[in-house]
Amino acid sequence: MFSEKKKGMSGKEMFNEQNKIAAGTQITGDITAKGAFRIEGFLKGSLMTTGKVVISKNGSIEGTLECENADIEGNFNGKLTVSGVLSLKSSAIVDGEVVAGKLAVEPGANFNATCQMRGTMKSVKNEKQSA
Repeated sequence: MFSEKKKGMSGKEMFNEQNKIAAGTQITGDITAKGAFRIEGFLKGSLMTTGKVVISKNGSIEGTLECENADIEGNFNGKLTVSGVLSLKSSAIVDGEVVAGKLAVEPGANFNATCQMRGTMKSVKNEKQSA
């Protein structure tokens, strides 16, 4: 009954669906996904997704996170790799190693991490002007 609906979904529709770890839920292990994730509970392990990850104010991840974009309001401790935009809200607490394409930090966020930016590099041209 439920599987029939899933069979008819396109890859784009599956990508737009959001996974959720609800408040009060604790998961230990590794997760690989293609869609967005909202963390309101606790994850110890790794999460790899091609979508966006939101860690809510009461959410927490301890381990490794690799994603396209991330909004963090809660806690993160470990290695964080974001190919797009990492946005830290004022209630965020981030400890560990961070690699991001772009970084936005609101006042009040606690950012105790080594950070490496991996944005697109613009080439610098050294042109001589003719006199």
